[in-house]
Parts: sequence; C-alpha cells; structure tokens
Amino acid sequence: MVDRNDIACWLTDMDGVLVHENKALPGAPELIRQWRDQARPFLVLTNNSIFTPRDLSARLRRSGLDVPEEQLWTSALATAAFLKDQSPGGSAFVMGEAGLTTAMHEAGFIMTDTAPDYVVLGETRTYSFAAITKAIRLIGNGARFICTNPDATSPSAEGPLPATGAVAALISKCTGREPYVVGKPNPMMFRSAMNKLGAHSHNTAMIGDRMDTDVVAGIEAGLHTVLVLSGIATREEVERYPFRPAEILNSVADLLEG
Repeated sequence: MVDRNDIACWLTDMDGVLVHENKALPGAPELIRQWRDQARPFLVLTNNSIFTPRDLSARLRRSGLDVPEEQLWTSALATAAFLKDQSPGGSAFVMGEAGLTTAMHEAGFIMTDTAPDYVVLGETRTYSFAAITKAIRLIGNGARFICTNPDATSPSAEGPLPATGAVAALISKCTGREPYVVGKPNPMMFRSAMNKLGAHSHNTAMIGDRMDTDVVAGIEAGLHTVLVLSGIATREEVERYPFRPAEILNSVADLLEG
C-alpha cells in the first residue's frame, strides 16, 4: 500500500468532499490552497456534465473554493476525450447543456442529427421528448450510444430530478441498446484525468464520499483511495462492501499538514 507521503498527484470528487449545498466543507479551501502552494498536481472531478469548467470554477468561487478551470475534470470532458480517441473528427447527436456541447466541439466533433456516428447523452435541465425520440431512431439506425454518467437522479430544492441514467434507461428500453458510460464508476474517467495531469496510478490518490463510485473506480484504476465521511458514505456502510478504501477520514480537513 502506498504511503500518503508518497502521493504525487491528487484527484478528488466535488460534492460531499469539497462542497455541500454550495458551501465549502471544513478544510476544503485550505486543502486546495495547500496543493497549490506545494505545486501539487490535482484535479477536481464531477459526474455533472451540465457546466463548463469556467462555469464550475465561478460556482466554486462563490462557495469559497478557489479552483482554476484547468483544475476541473467533468464527465463531459472525459466523454469528449474518449470519443476523440475513438473516432477523431467524428459526428454526434448530442443531448446536453453547454458543458457537453462545448467539450464535444473542442474535441473536433461535428454536431448533427443526420446519420451521426454517436448519440451522446448528458444531463440537461429540460429533456425534450422530440430529442429523445430522435435519439432512439438514430440508435436504431446504427448510431453508437454513449452516456456521460449513470446517475439516475440529480438533487434540487424541491426534491430529486430525473437525470442522465434515467433517460438512458428509457432509450435503452426502446432500442435494446445499452450505452457505454464514461463517467464514474467507470475507471476510464480517472485514467483520462491522470492523462491530463501526466500522472501515474502508483502515486496518485482519489478522494471521494461514495463507495459505489469513487472508491470502487479508484481501486479499479489502481489508485490510493481515500473515503471521507462528510458526504454519502458512513462507517457502517463500508462494512457492507467486499472492498475497502486505503483510508477512511472524517473529512478533507484530516489531510491538512501542520
């Protein structure tokens, strides 16, 4: 097992680790400052594909976290990077917000609803029945089905909202095709993040608050995994899984030095 002092690069989840309900969690601003002062490579990861890194950086700043946009890695960016590697200069019918469409444009993809190579589904505030119908027909005609993340719901002030995974299930039911999902818990997202940093798995750590996404994907990617109890997971829940993180901490404040 890697000693924490040997960790050269850090990946961290956002919600439940650094922020909760748009407020920085204790220790989070100081940890980001510590990494920046030490010139330690790091990325903040999120399965949310709605926002561009610039948007997310501004939102985090309002929450009390100073995270530059180049230090953010979303499921939209990971999806675009994956597809650029798979099919450079390809075409896609994209269902999503600016975070996804911008990433796909920057990856060199052509957006089209005429015989695209891919149907790419991300999260959006307003899923269109017409767009879902179009996606179903395009997949039926041979387009490959890609999904940014598997989350079935997303939170709101009024309660849960149907999210990417729920809409993907609808499309799968109609087409008989399951999507390839790039975001967590697919370790592909962590590997693409490490590629961006030029990092290696043997000395990279992943901090998360969920056993079923952050920790399992981190283990499968060969990372040093740190579970914090400031979000979803509890110590009791950890015992129900057949795998364990390398470390369990109360919060990221326990990672502060000095």
